[in-house]
Amino acid sequence: MNILKIRFFELFDYVMFFCVTLLVILGISFIYSSGITFEGVSVSNEYVKQIIWASFGLVLMFISAFYDYRHTRRFVNWLYVFLVVVLLYTKFFGRYVNGARSWIGVGDFGLQPSEFCKIVFILFLANYFENTAHEDQRKRFATALAIMMVPMGLILLQPDLGTASVYITIFLFMCFVAGIPLHYILMVVLTGVLTVFFTVLPVWQTDIAKRTFAIITVLTNFKFRLILILGVSLIAVIGIMGKLFFRNNKYYFWIAYFSGILVFSLIASLGAGKILKEYQLKRLIIYIDPSSDPLGSGWNIIQSRIAIGSGGLLGRGFLNGTQSHYRFLPQQSTDFIFSILSEEFGFIGGLAVFLLYFIILFRIIQIMKNTQSAYGYYIASGIFAMFFFHFVVNVGMVMGIMPITGIPLLFLSYGGSSLWAAMICIGILMSINFRRFDFMD
Repeated sequence: MNILKIRFFELFDYVMFFCVTLLVILGISFIYSSGITFEGVSVSNEYVKQIIWASFGLVLMFISAFYDYRHTRRFVNWLYVFLVVVLLYTKFFGRYVNGARSWIGVGDFGLQPSEFCKIVFILFLANYFENTAHEDQRKRFATALAIMMVPMGLILLQPDLGTASVYITIFLFMCFVAGIPLHYILMVVLTGVLTVFFTVLPVWQTDIAKRTFAIITVLTNFKFRLILILGVSLIAVIGIMGKLFFRNNKYYFWIAYFSGILVFSLIASLGAGKILKEYQLKRLIIYIDPSSDPLGSGWNIIQSRIAIGSGGLLGRGFLNGTQSHYRFLPQQSTDFIFSILSEEFGFIGGLAVFLLYFIILFRIIQIMKNTQSAYGYYIASGIFAMFFFHFVVNVGMVMGIMPITGIPLLFLSYGGSSLWAAMICIGILMSINFRRFDFMD
């Protein structure tokens, strides 16, 4: 046991631990700053809660690091079933917060299950890919897609589009590293992009372009859309029949491939339009022209851009920001924490966050490269995709170059669920790194 402890601290990832700790400290500091008014009065105790959550997060990280991640294979199937049950419970009995029924809890204490479910999803999919390494790729892809669709669908029903999109990214990257053929991965990417495109196009016409286009009428008129779906479906059937009768002719395969994607996207966009609320659809496209609704959906992006731009090179100084202290920035301790940091610490502060995240992501790649376990390799790849997507989307969102989806900046944004989930992931990565050799077997 003593030898085990010595080996653990010899192989402990101090670089990653330092980067994560520094990001958490920065997060607490700017959560505190977000609660200060222009008069210098503190109107929020969120920073106190974040300190408590960070402390527990460190405990969870060390527990996850000490625990042999390979033992999770024994009960990961039951964890996945539990995941589905919890998400179903949340859908029907959860708390309604910020337009989505995505929280459960007692009194003032609440948890967002979808954050922890990301970890279970990664573990379950990693276990599946490891156990099916030599099976037919179409079967592997179809089963993996079904594994992803269950939690993602339940989260979309809350509705929480931002969190659901994280699952898609994790799924796609894990499929890629598992050797799934690219045309299967591309099928999901194109279907997702076209579904979003067809869903928001009518809203873009009325709120951004503010004029009518004849071709978009096909998507707004149910009869026209039905005719289009039937027409493209017929083309897909012809492609499938051609592939069956002329097996050596690849043209029929691609005809069926692209027409099938188009049909599914048209159908899925109908459902998405019913599930997602109007303000959620506006948030997906308002970044194109925030000035079209400056006091509504465009307000967040406009104020965030002002905050980032006013920071300049070195920033206004800690607690000297104007956009946050005058309460112009909504959700400033959560979704827009990077805006406050950039205003008060400037370009240099923002660059420091970029550098810390780059080091963490680089260390994950090294862990993937060094581990001898396929299970650990797949887990690390899923965590990499999760961290990368959260960072790119959140920073792109506050800069006004990506849609507002409500995705937090891990380790910095206020919130116990996302912080605990991220710290557990760091612990799992350390566990994989610690057991990259076979001396633990």
